[in-house]
Amino acid sequence: MDWPAPTDFVHGDPLPPPQDWTRPGLVMTFNLECPGCVSRGIPFLKRLHAEFGDAVHLLAVHTSHGHRQLPRGDVEPTLQKFAQTYAKLPFPVALDLHGTLAHHWHTEGTPHWLAFAPGGDLIRSVYGSQDNAQTRLQYLLEEWTGRTGDDQA
Repeated sequence: MDWPAPTDFVHGDPLPPPQDWTRPGLVMTFNLECPGCVSRGIPFLKRLHAEFGDAVHLLAVHTSHGHRQLPRGDVEPTLQKFAQTYAKLPFPVALDLHGTLAHHWHTEGTPHWLAFAPGGDLIRSVYGSQDNAQTRLQYLLEEWTGRTGDDQA
């Protein structure tokens, strides 16, 4: 499986590949040049982290798949500043510089969500950041955790 190397995690702690997970997880591929990613996808993933982050793995992977492929030196500093200073992301962010992870998982564009069961089976693949996609993912995390987002105190 194609998975970011520990050195490709530019924010937060590296996350092992899904086949090593003991709990379910959600991976969002995104790109900073994607308006839907920045305005809807990232805020939604932050909300999911606040509601379910203690029970599931969450990861954002910046990919060039479907976007301009830029040198690492042009992408990494901007991505780090976005994750640490601007968006203050509470989950890890990895870099898929050449788009190989996104290509491997047959993503349709950005944002694209990959839901993995413990042990690494891909159980859902959802493209987009509109309400329908968000609702499907919200329900999935509620099913996984046995609670609704409203259950958080």
